[in-house]
Amino acid sequence: MTTRPFRPPAPGPAPDATFPELPPRDDMQNPIYLHDQGYQAALRRHFGAPDTTIVLGEVPVGWRPSQVRGLLKPDLLVAFSINRAGVIARDGYSIDEQDKPPDFVLEVASKTTGRNDYTTKREGYANYGVPEYWRFDPTGGRYHQDRLAGDRLVDGAYVPIAINKVDDDHYWGHSAVLGLDLCWEYGRLRWYDPAAQRYLRTYDDTDDDRIAAETRAATAETELDTERQARAAAETELDAERQARAAAEAQARQLEAQLRAARGGQSP
Repeated sequence: MTTRPFRPPAPGPAPDATFPELPPRDDMQNPIYLHDQGYQAALRRHFGAPDTTIVLGEVPVGWRPSQVRGLLKPDLLVAFSINRAGVIARDGYSIDEQDKPPDFVLEVASKTTGRNDYTTKREGYANYGVPEYWRFDPTGGRYHQDRLAGDRLVDGAYVPIAINKVDDDHYWGHSAVLGLDLCWEYGRLRWYDPAAQRYLRTYDDTDDDRIAAETRAATAETELDTERQARAAAETELDAERQARAAAEAQARQLEAQLRAARGGQSP
């Protein structure tokens, strides 16, 4: 259990209250490392429970929509057992309304946001009581100091999660909250399910599977057509043999009849 910091009670938000629209990121990190691969969709499918689970990116997180300072906007957040419709209605994640912080947040490093991710935002997420905070740096540590880093909240403070090095191109750490391994591989972010012993599927993986299945189906159809043609050719050849045999038998009967006629209709 984590302890949220004390703050004075505030009136509930108005029925139509929404979070302010925060400035968008000014780089291409999220499209490159999160969106293009379809990881949000992959995580949503993996966790299921669409009415009570959210996997979203770049939405404000704060105590309430009326909050003026301290709003954070993670590149990716995951929250379980929440009112998903409420998050959508507020245009952001209200910790007061959900009665819990997001379970997991992740930031992707960039030149303009890197230092803020492991200083100000790290303190902010700890203050909000977010159980796990992860950081991914595709450059290998130029902006986040580390390729991959994760923190687990213990007694109100973040404690680093162990990151395992396989070699210079492969690092991974385990998220107990998600039950998944986060992997830094050749500067790419990947998600591994240790229970199923497989990576979560990206859009490219799914498309490759579709193309492979279509290729197998086309190959099977071609082989079937070849088999049909071979069977038809065999049937044609067999028919020709039957016709030849029938013709030979007819000719033999005709010759036999002619022979009988020549002998006066008597058998020898």
